[in-house]
Amino acid sequence: MDPQRLTGPDAGVLKYDLLTALSVAGLNGSPTVQTSFMRLMALVTARYNWRADEFCVGQRDMARMWSVNERTVKREIKRLVSAGVLICKRAGVRGRVGAYRLNYGEIARLSEPCWALVGPDFEARMQARYRPVETKVIKLETYLRDDPPAEVMPRGQPWDRVRAELAAGHPDLFQAWFAKLAFSSCERGDLRLKAPSSFVQRYVETHHMPVLLAAAEAEFGPLERVIFEV
Repeated sequence: MDPQRLTGPDAGVLKYDLLTALSVAGLNGSPTVQTSFMRLMALVTARYNWRADEFCVGQRDMARMWSVNERTVKREIKRLVSAGVLICKRAGVRGRVGAYRLNYGEIARLSEPCWALVGPDFEARMQARYRPVETKVIKLETYLRDDPPAEVMPRGQPWDRVRAELAAGHPDLFQAWFAKLAFSSCERGDLRLKAPSSFVQRYVETHHMPVLLAAAEAEFGPLERVIFEV
């Protein structure tokens, strides 16, 4: 979804529908999911900057809002990023407050099985709003560089094994997106990858981060962040 649409005349409907999608997806999930989505909805309702398409709230402020400690806040944000519901725009390091934005496409994908539970009108609006956008975005693959992916073999290095796993489990995604990523480093839970363009970076972050993160953590262990260099 274009974030500019969330500040126009129909912004109220779009925001309420988004919060509705989050709420029904949470209510139909496990107790952990219910808690995570309730906390996220409180944060979005109170502190989301729709014009900048981000929230930038300190861990202490989030802890106070959620009535938890800061360690729980850190764990909760990591869980939401790993699930693809949030995307880290700017990491919070050295006293700087991190900035995160909602991943509208992933929220729609996760909540889609619950749309009909709200009602046919809500389901129709969500289908009209998100499904054509997804199809349109996928067609943009034709504008990427048409470099043939190199043969992927599970070699000794962890990133080689990550590539092999992605190629075997998601061959179409690998050829279109993951093959274009190059390993830079992995230190202290930060995996750094090189992307050929900012478009590839944004698309992988928005649509395919859960797949990438699952394969990477299987080789590198738990990761705090995936950082792209262009």
